[in-house]
Amino acid sequence: MQIEVKGTPLPVAICQLAPGESIITEKGAMSWMSPNLEMQTKGGGVGKMFSRALQGEAMFQNIYTAVGGEGMIAMGSSFPGEIMVIDVAATPIIAQKSAFLASETTVVNEMFFRKKLGAGLFGGEGFIMQKFTGSGKVILEIDGAVMPYDLKAGESLLVDTGCLALMDASVKMDIETVKGLGNKLFGGEGFFNTRLTGPGRVWLQTMPVSNLSRLIAEYIPTGK
Repeated sequence: MQIEVKGTPLPVAICQLAPGESIITEKGAMSWMSPNLEMQTKGGGVGKMFSRALQGEAMFQNIYTAVGGEGMIAMGSSFPGEIMVIDVAATPIIAQKSAFLASETTVVNEMFFRKKLGAGLFGGEGFIMQKFTGSGKVILEIDGAVMPYDLKAGESLLVDTGCLALMDASVKMDIETVKGLGNKLFGGEGFFNTRLTGPGRVWLQTMPVSNLSRLIAEYIPTGK
């Protein structure tokens, strides 16, 4: 499968499928496609449907297959940002909830639970994230611009809540409280930061949708 990402700030992933090749997409992700693509909507069983719901995804997914020749399908981002294409054969990837856009059928999408209570409660995305393993490519949508960092073994980075988009499964994640009562109350950065410790690569996003929604809410008049 050949995948090309085009456009900004609302990019689109254009996928070229070989005859008989299939792609799994998030519900409603398709923007345009060649007429020889055949669609099937599947849930994959109650367990998988419930798992996707907890991950912030739709319970049903669409599978598109190129029939009678090569096919093309394009999937647009739902939020200003970037679309990333990751080959999970080299290393498993852990991503924020709702990041999944599409993948090859050989990619395995599972729930990932944060093992530590503190990281789950205060780390910005809750207990549940998404883990992608297997082989092939997964297409993910990221809020805002993407900033990658390669962390050496034992090297750490403190990240504002919600700015973690995805990371190698080898990266350790925990939370830390902001030091000083005055800093907590008046610093505007919240009470907690996420600590990421290598080895591995992390990808940070500059504008989490949760942050943007709070900014917009300040300008929406409230009724009396």
